[in-house]
Amino acid sequence: MSTPEDSPTPTHEGATPGPQHETHPRADCTIDTDGRLTFRLPPTAAAHPRLLLRLRPKKGLPETARHVLDLDTDPADGRHHAVLDPHPVLDEGRWDVYLLPEPEAERRRLRPGLRDLRALVDGHLRDRPSPVAVRIPYATKDGFLALRAWRRTVHAEARGIDLRDRALTVTARLHGGELHQDATVRLRLRGTDTVRTVDPRLDGDGRGFSFTAGPGDLTVGGGGAARIWDVFVRPAAGAPPVRVGRLLDDVADRKHVFVYPSIEADGSTLRPYYTVDNDLAIEVM
Repeated sequence: MSTPEDSPTPTHEGATPGPQHETHPRADCTIDTDGRLTFRLPPTAAAHPRLLLRLRPKKGLPETARHVLDLDTDPADGRHHAVLDPHPVLDEGRWDVYLLPEPEAERRRLRPGLRDLRALVDGHLRDRPSPVAVRIPYATKDGFLALRAWRRTVHAEARGIDLRDRALTVTARLHGGELHQDATVRLRLRGTDTVRTVDPRLDGDGRGFSFTAGPGDLTVGGGGAARIWDVFVRPAAGAPPVRVGRLLDDVADRKHVFVYPSIEADGSTLRPYYTVDNDLAIEVM
């Protein structure tokens, strides 16, 4: 979930913090197509510096997950580097990044330096095995380095959203599983047990699908206040529904970056959007 310190956009990848930020060390990071992250930090006088990743707890709850990485030193320039391999898979959430100068020293929050995320840009084009694990470095609203992580047994990646002919059409692809001929798209009215079912159009490879939804699929008696429909796909009859979202690229927080127009039909206004968790939803007013 989003927190007040999170940035709505992961832009300005190479931006240099202002003078007020220079008391905090800066870390460059590079990620490859397998999700392997390399951190690089400037030289420090500490004898045994390490890197700490802390899963940000929900408000009022204690910390529950940490990863500590050894920092190796490059003899050529004295810079430190640490590698976070694809395994173990990080728990879903936001991970804050700290420097541990010494084993018993107070941890120090890191500022982002250069973030090379080029390997993530076309990540939606590669099929992923289960579990589908995602990690994206980003800058929080107050200018610190953090990682956004997702871990889904199966994930349905939204690729395109087309609004025309008084309806919206979503194109998506399943990762970590396969679609059967009896697969269905399920639109669930948030906060209720109301579900609308739509038959998807399936690609021949058992992964790709698309569906179209209009006002008739998203109406409930009474009208009135805005309604939010969350989007799922059920790969087969009896299988657990899988959330449709957009996780497989370099955008850590999509809600305020990918903004879609609304369409009006039959007295209703429909607008697709991405939630704070980058999941797809449809607002009807």
